[in-house]
Amino acid sequence: MMQPHAAPSPMIGYAITAVVVVIALAFRMRGLQRARRLKVEQLWIVPAIYSVFGVVLFAASPPTPLGWLLSAVALLLGAALGWQRGRMMRLTVDPETHAINQQVSPAALIFIVVLIAVRAGLRDVAQSGVGGVHLNALMLTDVLVAMALGLLTVQRLEMYLRARRLLTEARAGAAVST
Repeated sequence: MMQPHAAPSPMIGYAITAVVVVIALAFRMRGLQRARRLKVEQLWIVPAIYSVFGVVLFAASPPTPLGWLLSAVALLLGAALGWQRGRMMRLTVDPETHAINQQVSPAALIFIVVLIAVRAGLRDVAQSGVGGVHLNALMLTDVLVAMALGLLTVQRLEMYLRARRLLTEARAGAAVST
């Protein structure tokens, strides 16, 4: 006779996720050593696409008043976190070409991993109803989309403002030296 199998422990899923994240981080940390060209004129693209996604999502299933409130708070929280993450990005100006380069700092990478872990934990708490908190999947999605929109938009805005300032300073310095 065959014995029925017990449901696998959720800890197995967490362990597999942790191993995958550690491997992905190891590969990503190796790439942090080199700077990549920052295309300042293209920083608006990701926030624009995500804004369209958010508008479609909210229009397809408008949130309840509580959902709107939580989404607004999440948008503001995401904006604050995005500003902080944008500040963690290293931006440099090539003195000869005035090309702007970006380099992701290890702190910025760890920051986003911590945010993902916190989000996953909050999602599990909200779905399981721990502490009397019950959110339906649509409201949780709305809140997370609003937070991501704030984070992505303001991170790129901060990078744009700083890149523009660095470029202005580099050009002024080049004009003085010639």
